[in-house]
Amino acid sequence: MRVKVIALLFLLSAVSGVFAGTVAVVEFRGAINQSSSAYLTRCIFDAEKMRAECVVLELDTPGGMNDAMRDIVQKILDSKIPVVVQVAPKGARAASAGLFIAMAADYVAMASGTNMGAAHPVYMDGKLASDKVTNDAAAYIRSLAGRRGRNAAWAEDAVRKSVSITETEAVKLGIADAIADDTTALLEKLDGRKFRLLNGTEVKVDTKKASILRLKMTWREGFLNALNDPTIAYVLFLIGIYGLIYELTSPGAVFPGTAGVICMILALISFNSLSISFAGVALLVLAVALFILEIKATAHGALAAGGVVSLFLGSLMLFSPMIPYFKMSIAVVTTMVVISTAFFAIIISIGIKALKNRVVIGIKSLVGASGEVRVAIEPVGIVSVNKEDWSACSADGKPILKGEKVKVLRLEGIKLIVERTGESAKV
Repeated sequence: MRVKVIALLFLLSAVSGVFAGTVAVVEFRGAINQSSSAYLTRCIFDAEKMRAECVVLELDTPGGMNDAMRDIVQKILDSKIPVVVQVAPKGARAASAGLFIAMAADYVAMASGTNMGAAHPVYMDGKLASDKVTNDAAAYIRSLAGRRGRNAAWAEDAVRKSVSITETEAVKLGIADAIADDTTALLEKLDGRKFRLLNGTEVKVDTKKASILRLKMTWREGFLNALNDPTIAYVLFLIGIYGLIYELTSPGAVFPGTAGVICMILALISFNSLSISFAGVALLVLAVALFILEIKATAHGALAAGGVVSLFLGSLMLFSPMIPYFKMSIAVVTTMVVISTAFFAIIISIGIKALKNRVVIGIKSLVGASGEVRVAIEPVGIVSVNKEDWSACSADGKPILKGEKVKVLRLEGIKLIVERTGESAKV
């Protein structure tokens, strides 16, 4: 029994030490939103559970949503292991919300050619925030910088005056702790360093020979994060509209309508976390309405031309151009406008062609059709046309025998007026 207990204790100690000497590295590039917040906080939590030496957040962000940023900051401050922010790779930035995250970290490193700052809060429409909001943000970042022993005065200027600094200036001003171009160089600088966490615990990290474990997004996190991309939201919105239009104009197709509803719901989820202009949405809806009217009214391209212009302007106005991570790619807008124009051009041409063609369904389709006499016409009989029996009279009033072939000339009420085609009756 004692042997089993010792073996169990040995196994538990081995399991708990599997990640000893491990550094968890989390790579994030893009705007800070609720999805990325969930990803980053989950990774810090996982690093805590595995008892990693520390967790490194490789950050490259233009900023993002205030609520999402605060969630990340709170998790960093509550972390049971040191949290290191590395602005990387070369050419990266930690702007706006990214600066707050960096100020909350236990240690900040920057790669060559990187910068941080420009943290003045803005509203979702791109306008600068009010003094009340700005004062709140300034006090928040001053508190974070002060807790970590960083230059609180410069951090406040980054909020109030939108100033930015390079990596060398950041180290000189006491905003960043070191310059490190990659993870290996960073771990060499971290080795043996002691950190006092905000809960009072003092931790010494051993990173010289530490193994690196990179924590990736799950498929669910990646999917939700992708929905916060303005380009994807825009494309989903248009696909949703076109799917619904196709279903309304061609009832019974099912798949286009189902796909359209799904895309529209996903687009609305995206719009909920993005800055959208209702004027842009209105122009997009107007464009679709003009295309539909062109199909119905055949205005020889006038309505369609208005639809193209409305579609292009609405696409440009859909998201605020004042916020960098909400900007639409002009290439994507142009491509979608061209595809949409081609789509509706095909639909319009099909509609015009259908209007010019003879009616091929309904009772009027019987005119010109051939049939066979089932009951002799003398002067009224029955003929079979398109596998249906109809009451019929001969056009010249002469009898037509059973079995003779006839052609429908016109309709009088529900009676067919026919003439013989010259073929002999069946014997």
